[in-house]
Amino acid sequence: MPTPRDLYEILGVQKSASADDLKKAYRKLAMQHHPDRNPGDKKAEEKFKELSHAYDILSDEQKRAAYDRFGHDAFQGGGGAGGFRPGGEGFDFSSSFADIFEDLFGMNGGQGRRSQGNNATRGADLRYNLSISLEDAFTGKQEQIKVTTSATCESCHGSGGEKGSKPTECPTCHGSGRVRASQGFFTVERACHACQGIGKIIKDPCRTCAGSGRVRKEKTLLAAIPAGVEEGTRIRLSGEGEAGLRGGPAGDLYIFLSVKPHPLFKRDGADIHCSVPVKMTAAALGGSIEVPVLGGGRVKVTIPEGTQSGQQFKLRGKGMSILRSSQRGDMYIHTEIETPARLNRKQRDLLKDFDKASEGSSPEADRFSARVRELWRDLKE
Repeated sequence: MPTPRDLYEILGVQKSASADDLKKAYRKLAMQHHPDRNPGDKKAEEKFKELSHAYDILSDEQKRAAYDRFGHDAFQGGGGAGGFRPGGEGFDFSSSFADIFEDLFGMNGGQGRRSQGNNATRGADLRYNLSISLEDAFTGKQEQIKVTTSATCESCHGSGGEKGSKPTECPTCHGSGRVRASQGFFTVERACHACQGIGKIIKDPCRTCAGSGRVRKEKTLLAAIPAGVEEGTRIRLSGEGEAGLRGGPAGDLYIFLSVKPHPLFKRDGADIHCSVPVKMTAAALGGSIEVPVLGGGRVKVTIPEGTQSGQQFKLRGKGMSILRSSQRGDMYIHTEIETPARLNRKQRDLLKDFDKASEGSSPEADRFSARVRELWRDLKE
């Protein structure tokens, strides 16, 4: 029989390597050579078995001390690790791969698995959709909301058991909250079906909450909505979500805001846009118009002579509040020149007289007519 290789050499570490160094070296090499990553590769399978055997001995303080003193002779002729042969049958890949499997799935070397056995579980977060007006978004407000959620049972104070009773260790998972099942080369862990992953069972459940430690309850909360919030803003109320299980911390409540459309204003970030109808005579002769602004009140806007439809006027600092700032955006007035409708006879006669005398007062219309005449002339030629 060939002389077995040195276990430290197999893992690629020095004899003085710490337990942490051994673990890192094993995980790196084991993931590299695991048969699942190398299907059909017998050499990889043998290498993986050899690595696992070496780590099985060196990761155990007593086995390592025996190996350091007596070498491989310390494990000859006995059970346990001595029964292993790198090329032998019956090797349990699932148990040897457990640490790697935990790392791959973020279980931090088994800590994640054990934490599932903690009978205190954080409550779920909740979402509440709240629709507010543009004025509320501008000024901010205190909004009272009602939320139906899971609250800690007052009868058992969240323990889930009747007074005087205590949760006992789950006999199925032995308090870990997890059960293992081997599937090929892997060990798959699932939440224990008997205790739902809590690790404890209640033999005498609370009559009020049926052992859950929680009851459905409606509660009223006050949400502070700051000035300047926008569509989709999220407000977090810490600890106002569902109550935790078995005394665990409560989740959070997230309020998602939507801003209702406004009949006069359109918002663009911190700016406000408002379309204002202007009489034809005011646009032609000039004058002033009054427009409402957010926060109440009106502002007078001067309309110069010859104002055209779609012309824009800027009111600095009259727009939306800006979140966590004392500044405000701007407001933009867009003119819409209104053509007179439902004219009486006198108005018609005046407009006809104006039309006869208005040559040169509509330069854009005159230029357009000239271009049309040129186009027709070119087509005829």
